[in-house]
Amino acid sequence: MTAYAHRERLALVDLLRETGPDAPTLCDGWTARDLTAHLLARERRTYSAVGIVVRPLAGLTEKVRRAYAGRDFAELVDELAAPPWWSPLSNPLTDELINTVEMYVHHEDVRRCRSGWEPRELPADLERVLWRRVSLLASARLRRMPVRVTLVAPGYGERSAGSGAHVHLTGPPSELLLFVSGRQAATRLDAQGPEESIEALRGANLGM
Repeated sequence: MTAYAHRERLALVDLLRETGPDAPTLCDGWTARDLTAHLLARERRTYSAVGIVVRPLAGLTEKVRRAYAGRDFAELVDELAAPPWWSPLSNPLTDELINTVEMYVHHEDVRRCRSGWEPRELPADLERVLWRRVSLLASARLRRMPVRVTLVAPGYGERSAGSGAHVHLTGPPSELLLFVSGRQAATRLDAQGPEESIEALRGANLGM
């Protein structure tokens, strides 16, 4: 199996070393330092990650992340480059399954805040992995939208969710994934439908 998770991790590490700790990211309010701290807390203090989905425990998640963020940035990036083999999120049995999407999205969070960025042409196998996540997220993120959205990934499939005026979004799975992950403004997709519905969709809160 191709280790896309590892490739995306190392590409992100190289970019972080180039940009430095204060570089902006697509994660609202987070710098490169904050994002790196999040990734380390997630896989090295896995108990803290529960606050990402269980809101009453969000304070614990933030406390652990801030502790990492207070450390030397170069050391944080070095640790990110060498994921712990004992972590349930990054051991050899789970790394590809759990981290391919995570590392791809956060790599793009950094690179798409730089001037002159363009979407990358990704291997078909990686796009296929990302499409599976799009399929899972589509109903969860879009079903409450007052717009019916059809996501079209030529060669991979289609998914629809929501109700109301119909909008078609067409592009590769990688771009659709970033869109349904709440990074609408930083994607390159063909949008067809009523302009007001498209604008409402672009401005919607689709993050967790």
